[in-house]
Amino acid sequence: MPPERARARRPAGRPDAAAWPGAARLADRIAGLSGWRRWSVLFLAGALGVLALPPFHWVPCIVAPLVLLAALLARATGWRGAFADGWWIGFGFFAAGVYWVAEAFLVDAERFGWMIPPVVGGLAAYLALFVGAAAALTAALPFRGPARILVLALAWVGFEWVRGWLFTGFPWNLIGYAWAFADPMNQLAAYVGIWGLSLVTAIAGAMPALLAEPGARRRAVAAMVVAGGSVAAVWAGGALRLAEAPVGSDSGPRLRLVQPAIEQTLKNDPAARLRNVELLLELSRAPAAGAPFRHLIWPEAAVPFLLEREPDLRQALAAALPPDGYLIAGAARGAPAAGDLAQVWNSLALLDAKGAIAASFDKFHLVPLGEYVPLREFFPFIAKLTPGGMDFSAGPGPRTLHVAGLPPVGPLICYEAIFAHRVADEADRPDWLVNLTNDAWFGTSTGPYQHFAAARVRAVEEGLPLVRVANSGISGVIDPYGRVKETLPLGRRGQLDVNLPLPIPQTIFARYGATTSLVFGLMILALALALHYGSNRAGRVLD
Repeated sequence: MPPERARARRPAGRPDAAAWPGAARLADRIAGLSGWRRWSVLFLAGALGVLALPPFHWVPCIVAPLVLLAALLARATGWRGAFADGWWIGFGFFAAGVYWVAEAFLVDAERFGWMIPPVVGGLAAYLALFVGAAAALTAALPFRGPARILVLALAWVGFEWVRGWLFTGFPWNLIGYAWAFADPMNQLAAYVGIWGLSLVTAIAGAMPALLAEPGARRRAVAAMVVAGGSVAAVWAGGALRLAEAPVGSDSGPRLRLVQPAIEQTLKNDPAARLRNVELLLELSRAPAAGAPFRHLIWPEAAVPFLLEREPDLRQALAAALPPDGYLIAGAARGAPAAGDLAQVWNSLALLDAKGAIAASFDKFHLVPLGEYVPLREFFPFIAKLTPGGMDFSAGPGPRTLHVAGLPPVGPLICYEAIFAHRVADEADRPDWLVNLTNDAWFGTSTGPYQHFAAARVRAVEEGLPLVRVANSGISGVIDPYGRVKETLPLGRRGQLDVNLPLPIPQTIFARYGATTSLVFGLMILALALALHYGSNRAGRVLD
């Protein structure tokens, strides 16, 4: 068939026509920029995308970085330029998304303030590499149109997964957390985890870029409708799952969560240590508004002493408990039990009503620079942020603690709650998760909200209730469907008396982990291949 006749039979759009001319002109104009003008636009688009994440949840804002990147990839001439574009978008996204890290270095600004530019800037620059890599991979592959959008989404989420474990991992601000406020959307995580939720979000967020690509307008609109319909289907499926959730599932033991809201400068002050403990005891002894509590939970690093060396302190703490209750509290643990310390752990102690340590848990995922200095032999002049000159040692991994009178519990300390499918002992499944943290390091920034959102999704993934107790907030109880039952807001001092929700049967994601996300991703890849080869075949027929 002559080319002229082939073009004449395509009334819906010629190869050199844009599905939406205005969008195409805007994309062409941005693609024509260079130097600081181009970098600024890309950086700002990435930063705008952060407004989709907690605490804002302006979900449509995620379109800005995704659509711009997809539109530029359609005009890319090679993977190197695509990498640069992706890196600048990622740099804006993470600079705005993890700026709150600087707050920790301002707690003792005289000693650590100088580290803010290299640490915060370096962290954002490092995390941006993964967005750049996703862009470069997409540009290197021969996909076009809707197939390219699917491949870009797969690459973006694939590198989200990579940065979750590379160099100990930092899976912060995955784009699926844009939906953390929406209980129906979160239910997808019970089947394919946060990565599956990120994948749906990335596809729907990037699909409008087709309006700026050469091709038929109907195809672009149809692809957007399908992507939007997929989001609606996920929402509807989640709503149905919630509608079928059992009623009256909050029948576990009564807990008291204590949020002392102690400023980090006072927590680090040796002269204030006893006053801090006295404040916790005062809040713990306050009269209950309803039924009396059975177990007491304090936040990370609540007890600034080595409990195994302080029998009198243990007795004083135990006096705040009912006869058959336990205190779960954050406290450092040292070894040996007497004499000079050889090792120290960031730990959780489970204290009984007689003042004995019934069980303990050592944090296994440590924060670089916060709890230890990486490559300390090369950087002897750098100190960790937490008090004491000795680096913390890492615990063996997720554990389930068993004591009489308390449902089996899986402890998590600080940001251990952000690592999907690494929060519970798979061989000894707990009935609930408890996350102790001290987000006072980060003030009233967005960091504590982002941290709490990640904990909500862990509860959905595992099908386990999660109790979160933070020094300055946000403390609360989350049921196994990710629904927030009760909270203490950020910065408020007080206590929260709640019943522990019951667990539900093990979810698909809890059983198989990232394998379910991989299968979901392969299904999307198969669709991309079908669209790619189907489009090529149609083009050959028309030509």
